[in-house]
Amino acid sequence: MFVMMRMRVSSLQRSGQKRQEGERLLLPNEAVYRLDFPSQELLFQRWMFSLRAHGRITITGISQHWTPDLTHLMSRQLLEPIGTFWRNAVDPSDSPLKCLEADMQEFGERIAELAKVRRVMYFLLAFKEGAEAGHLSCAIQFTAHN
Repeated sequence: MFVMMRMRVSSLQRSGQKRQEGERLLLPNEAVYRLDFPSQELLFQRWMFSLRAHGRITITGISQHWTPDLTHLMSRQLLEPIGTFWRNAVDPSDSPLKCLEADMQEFGERIAELAKVRRVMYFLLAFKEGAEAGHLSCAIQFTAHN
């Protein structure tokens, strides 16, 4: 899926074509990740993030109407709120990551709600201000809701 999105960007560049109206092309500092839900009755607990350097990572959920192997990603399919974690360049590398806690809580709860109607969800991660995918460890913890 990630490779297919990169191929779409390359194809448009080679042919000189323009993207479709509203199409969201993957930028060089972005990647799409997949999350499979083991259950559809989940309660959000917490985010677990680790970044071995400084930088900023934003996480955007992608709506259920997107099928990566069949359709192009459209801007209207990106969900709100987004999650943002960061460590400033002046912060020690062992300092905790910063985040907007209320947004992250709402984002996690929204993901748990979306899990009720789907088994898989995709996320667009953007790596900024020096952050790299290889320096990131990310998990989201849920508990089963009976």
